[in-house]
Amino acid sequence: MSYETADSQKEEFRKYLEKNGIISQLTRVLVGLYEEPERPGNAIDYIKKYLGAPTGVDVEELRADNDELRRQNAELEAKVASLTQQLKELQTEQEEQDG
Repeated sequence: MSYETADSQKEEFRKYLEKNGIISQLTRVLVGLYEEPERPGNAIDYIKKYLGAPTGVDVEELRADNDELRRQNAELEAKVASLTQQLKELQTEQEEQDG
């Protein structure tokens, strides 16, 4: 890789960061960190929180909860379909008896 190519790639990447507001966001978070009266114990968590990312989230636990909720939802949908079918059958029987 030539020196010129590396420089042009760096410049292209810098423009990409600037265009997407990444440089200004990073600048804001670093200034915020600098201006903190007491340095946080975990700078990464501070940065995540500052940028609005959830901290202390167990992704695997959320996936397991999501899987369980999907399973429960499928069971409930099947139950609704079964009860709806039973209701239709009862209505048909009632109509035949009344008719």
